[in-house]
Amino acid sequence: MTKTKSRILAALALTTALTAPALIVPMFSAPAAIAAPQVVQDFSDLAAKVTPAVVNVAVTMKAGAEDGEDVRSSGSRDKQMEEFMQRFAERFGQPGKPQGRPEGKQRPSGEKGQAVGTGFIVDAKGTIVTNYHVVSKADSITITMSDGTKLPAKMLGGDEKTDLAVLKVDSDKPLPFVTFGDAAKVRVGQAVMAVGNPFGLGGTVTTGIVSARGRDIQSGPFDDYIQTDAAINRGNSGGPLFNMDGNVIGINTAIYSPSGGSIGLGFAIPSSLAEPIVAQLKESGRVERGLLGVQIQPMTKEIAESLSLKSDKGALVAMVQPDSPALAAGIKSGDVIVSVDGKPVESVKELTRAISALKPGSSVKLGFWRDGKDMAVTAKVGDQKEESAIIKAKADGKPAEVAKPEPMAYGVSLAPISPEARKQLGLDSAVNGALVASVEPGSPADDMGLKAGDVLQQVGRDAVDSPKAAAEKLKEARKTGKPVLMKIYREGMTRFVAISPRAA
Repeated sequence: MTKTKSRILAALALTTALTAPALIVPMFSAPAAIAAPQVVQDFSDLAAKVTPAVVNVAVTMKAGAEDGEDVRSSGSRDKQMEEFMQRFAERFGQPGKPQGRPEGKQRPSGEKGQAVGTGFIVDAKGTIVTNYHVVSKADSITITMSDGTKLPAKMLGGDEKTDLAVLKVDSDKPLPFVTFGDAAKVRVGQAVMAVGNPFGLGGTVTTGIVSARGRDIQSGPFDDYIQTDAAINRGNSGGPLFNMDGNVIGINTAIYSPSGGSIGLGFAIPSSLAEPIVAQLKESGRVERGLLGVQIQPMTKEIAESLSLKSDKGALVAMVQPDSPALAAGIKSGDVIVSVDGKPVESVKELTRAISALKPGSSVKLGFWRDGKDMAVTAKVGDQKEESAIIKAKADGKPAEVAKPEPMAYGVSLAPISPEARKQLGLDSAVNGALVASVEPGSPADDMGLKAGDVLQQVGRDAVDSPKAAAEKLKEARKTGKPVLMKIYREGMTRFVAISPRAA
């Protein structure tokens, strides 16, 4: 026996010796407790009950549309999801890609493509709910039921903002259907079941729990997703998420995944949001939303301090659109909307949802903060139809001619808007102010994201039309020691930032 082998055997013997006494149970000891068998929840009855109402959605897309198991309606939405992926990765510190709004492959001109998704029937007459991105580019739609029956479908209407669409099939007999449940009663941790058509494999049932509620994945103003760890993959889009009573509490829409497959991060549109949208699409083919006509931005502690507000709740009005209900009611840029019909508004999303939920033509009372005072107006809500594309000016590099920059306590140098600069930056003749010529790295202005080519239009509550006027207002503001509110124009959009002067 080798010396090494002897040591190993000695070690094993020592371990046995040390652990053996622990295995001896005295005769007078109470018998060891027998663990109760783990009960696995049985979903078979629930699956048998609801799967007949879940359908596979097969789409033949128009020539030139993008391929994919799920398709999105436009390249801009793809870009939004790419940006979401970046924000998600930065927040959670891991790479990944949200699926369900994927990048497609461009096919040769004239060649049609196909996509698959999921839907569910909500009445015996054949009304079907699915995701808008599944059918938005459809040339033809065919649904396949659990018994193999194939039926052609037509789209009654779709809503890109909530990613919902309603289809209709004709049948000579009543069809099985499911009903919406109350998503407001959904609790984190409760069991759920998803049914869908992942990768074209129809009739697939997966189970899990509600992982979280109210998730905002930065896909739009109505984000309020239910997060679940039930396996959801490409092709599941538009499928139902059931509670244990067999009611639809969500519509599976997107996943977060580094590989394209499920890793337990799925997102479903809650039924509380979907049900009224589905009702409107079924009735009229479109969704009516109220319109106020303002560009708004979130509040920050610095902005609140610059406006002498005690709270950073509310939505800051960055711009009021011409001929809008807000303009007619007297709302101005720089106002902070804090309530709608007496109900507090805590964020930009709350204001957006509150106004959108109003019927066009109705009146709404808006509470807002202006010049250190609480004020209120009544506005007549407009109709939020399809928004036209915003043509954005592109600012590449610095203007050709600028005035000699003067050092500022805020780290920004200003110049007049020369004709050359206006042409190079694509600035409309109505855009006035002081041009940001340069921003000092590491300065307060740099920290707040200002850059060369921006236009400073307002300091505090006062509009400025030249570098001199802006410098004077900034000098006055510096004496207060508080952050100063600046209105900035960039690429067709305006926003407010609150910047504190650096110490002398």
